[in-house]
Amino acid sequence: MPTPMLSDRRALLGAALGGLATLALPRAAFALTDAQAKALIGRAIDEVNGAIDSGKTGEPLYALFETIFTRYADVPTIARSALGSAARTATPAQMAAFTTAFRGYISRKYGKRFREFIGGRFEVQGARAVKGFYEVKTTAILQGQAPFEVLWHVSDKSGKDLFFNIIIEGVNMLAAERTEIGSMLDARRGNIDALITDLKTAG
Repeated sequence: MPTPMLSDRRALLGAALGGLATLALPRAAFALTDAQAKALIGRAIDEVNGAIDSGKTGEPLYALFETIFTRYADVPTIARSALGSAARTATPAQMAAFTTAFRGYISRKYGKRFREFIGGRFEVQGARAVKGFYEVKTTAILQGQAPFEVLWHVSDKSGKDLFFNIIIEGVNMLAAERTEIGSMLDARRGNIDALITDLKTAG
């Protein structure tokens, strides 16, 4: 069983990759293929590794991570899932503002921990169809700990091939962020605008 410290680092890794969990809508047929899903995650991993090894820190590193997250993740779907039931009552303008603020928040929060993963690597093992999306299996190999499994969920339902969820050893990563965002919203008595304002500097 992973120690609390290793579990925490793995959770941070999952979110640092942008991962995060959401609900998937089934599709009747796949336009996306397993090879395309694997290729997408391979490119994302290459860019994450490049960011880790870039030597950048602070805002330049956070901006680099935000670029990667925007390029490979279905950010609107992830943000809507993180906001939870409040997304149903949010106006389109509020959802757009929340999505932008959430993207920056995630980039700052987990970009700060990128340097911990220097020397690590990911290996893509394969992909399989699951309930209307593809699950890409990778192995994370970090210094000082045993390799562990990271699953990426990839879909093209947004019109592009993007990942919308990451699961590390059975732990759904966006579920944790959804809980945290929910707590932050509760602390502001359900005021979405206040949450948006605070997320712009949080992380």
